[in-house]
Amino acid sequence: MASLLKNTLKISFYFILSSYLFRLSNGVFSEELSEAISIKRMEKTTHFHFFFHDVHSGKSPSAIKVAGTSDSSFFGDTYMMDNALTEGQEASSKMVGRAQGMYAFAAKNEMALLMVVNYEFSQGEFNGSSISVLGRNPVMVDVREMPIVGGSGRFRYASGYALAHTVWLDPNTADAIVEYNVYVKHY
Repeated sequence: MASLLKNTLKISFYFILSSYLFRLSNGVFSEELSEAISIKRMEKTTHFHFFFHDVHSGKSPSAIKVAGTSDSSFFGDTYMMDNALTEGQEASSKMVGRAQGMYAFAAKNEMALLMVVNYEFSQGEFNGSSISVLGRNPVMVDVREMPIVGGSGRFRYASGYALAHTVWLDPNTADAIVEYNVYVKHY
């Protein structure tokens, strides 16, 4: 009887061990990390205040039309941008980063943009880090809210929101200065 129990335990141990080793050798698409393996960090919120300079005119525009129609409806017009982000409203103010991405007029009956943009920071403790915004921007609304959907560097796993307020717009050139208050949750 004792030898039967001993053999049963050996066989059970063999099957458990071999199934574990089989899983390790064949790779795993995803797995949960135990508390002992994962790194716990405190989440914090950082507030940014900067100005976005969207320049369509002049010899060196920072936003250019890459797709769209020739009619005056704007619907479908798409722009690529590499806009300066500054501390102050003036273009000569200290640059803190760049807004790189695109925006497109995505509504037929109103001036609403689809924004796909990374705010890449070049100053201070967040130099080299970026936050990603993907959202709707109804430009005729005084203050618009867009979600932060991620980031890189210090903003890996970031979330939050960006509030945009147009402080200056030239109706002839479409050049604009937009004030941003951004609230980012990150580790």
